[in-house]
Amino acid sequence: MTSMLDLGPQAREVKGLLDGVRDDGLAAPTPCPEYSVRDLLAHLLGLSRAFTDAARKDLGPGTTQNPGAGLPDLPADWRVRLPAQLDELAAAWRDPSAWEGETQAGGIDLPGGVAGMVALNELVLHGWDLARATGQEYEGDPASLEVSVGMLSESGALAARDGIFGPVVEVPEGASLLERAVGLGGRRPDWSPAAR
Repeated sequence: MTSMLDLGPQAREVKGLLDGVRDDGLAAPTPCPEYSVRDLLAHLLGLSRAFTDAARKDLGPGTTQNPGAGLPDLPADWRVRLPAQLDELAAAWRDPSAWEGETQAGGIDLPGGVAGMVALNELVLHGWDLARATGQEYEGDPASLEVSVGMLSESGALAARDGIFGPVVEVPEGASLLERAVGLGGRRPDWSPAAR
């Protein structure tokens, strides 16, 4: 069993960004070239549900769908649903049984502990994506950043498989933990909507 991690601080940081998302900015670009802000929010809704189900070992449509299979439309009530789902995600991973045995996410069978780390990493990177796309400050939870950097640095880690992230972006010596996580996740730490 992997040591339990608390997804709560990082989930709260992502939730804190949602009030800064303007309705007239939903079509804006994000650091994920294929995602607009609207798409990124839909992805966050999907992954929060999928990884909650993975934690509960409630395997089914939510855990079997490949994330590359397409995004659902962003529902009109996303401002209510997404914060609630992020809370539910964090709560589900506070159960020690979530970290034990096997589960599934994105159609991939994997150990519960790996699924928890992947869920945390998704919150770290997509939180940064959302903050950058909407012009908001973002620090990342320090403990969560440590997990992301460790997971993304590890040779052969699940998250480093071809096609999950873009090529690693080298960051300068002395880069912050957040910049390292972002670079390892295939993003340019200096990305901005104007400089894309």
